[in-house]
Amino acid sequence: MFFSIIIPLYNRPQEIKELLESLLKQTYRNFEVLLIEDGSVNDAGEIVKSFEDKLNLRYFVKQNEGQGFTRNFGFERAKGDYFVIFDSDCIIPERYLEIVNDSLQQNWLDAYGGPDDAHASFTDVQKAISYSMTSPFTTGGIRGNKKGIGQFHPRSFNMGVSRKVWETAGGFIITRLGEDIEYSIRIHNLGFKIGLIPEAKVYHKRRTNFKQFYKQIHFFGRSRINIYKFFPSELKAVHFFPAVFTLGMFIALIANIFQWMIAPLCNAVIIIFILLIFFHSLSKNKSLKVAFLSVIAAFIQLIAYGLGFMQDYWKRVILKRS
Repeated sequence: MFFSIIIPLYNRPQEIKELLESLLKQTYRNFEVLLIEDGSVNDAGEIVKSFEDKLNLRYFVKQNEGQGFTRNFGFERAKGDYFVIFDSDCIIPERYLEIVNDSLQQNWLDAYGGPDDAHASFTDVQKAISYSMTSPFTTGGIRGNKKGIGQFHPRSFNMGVSRKVWETAGGFIITRLGEDIEYSIRIHNLGFKIGLIPEAKVYHKRRTNFKQFYKQIHFFGRSRINIYKFFPSELKAVHFFPAVFTLGMFIALIANIFQWMIAPLCNAVIIIFILLIFFHSLSKNKSLKVAFLSVIAAFIQLIAYGLGFMQDYWKRVILKRS
């Protein structure tokens, strides 16, 4: 099988070098790389040149349209039997394509997704963010999990679709705000087989500090409402959890300020949650610092998502604004 790896890039030349270096080490060699610069001011042209004689690599520069439509640009030019999408801030384990190829030979999937993990080279903050996004104690626990709630929806940081899917379903119809989930649901509704390949993980850097992480997750909360506008049945009870958590934190704060009777109960619940996050992260990361930062990351994730979710739920569902 010939794979086309499609990578949108926007003002992140510092990240693409590590990704391309990881692709050089792939044990499965039958692939091409399409790197699409999406209207970047700070482009990766010089870095890409150093890989042109090492990889089957094509580099494109186009005006800014957003990540969804940039992936479509790659689909239109890809030569592969199967298209693989990565975010530019990923590092790919050397057996990734070998694992995907073997898995598809044994159990064909028209589209697949894989989990993400933290690499040893990541900063402590990045490791904490990675933990939070994959923890069973936050909404991140349903990502990359075979036992997740409902139909599995691949995410575009680590996602593959067959050429037949592209020819039948086309590409992304929205460029941001949940474009990968919309695409996954549409593929599923057309009768294609979608699944998780648990061993096909990538190391995903995500954001380098908590301020950037907050902005990203707030956007994710808003994205869930955008998906609801396309597919109302896809809004599940679990998607309300961050909003309930955020409201609960606000109530706890007010209860403590005014010394309400429920304040001790609220505090006890918060302490239990903190301890669960701390010790679970400690068992996984073997670091007190990462465990402490994981608590901060978990609170940021839930509150940012909850605020973004409530913001657009109020505007687009209650007030019915477009």
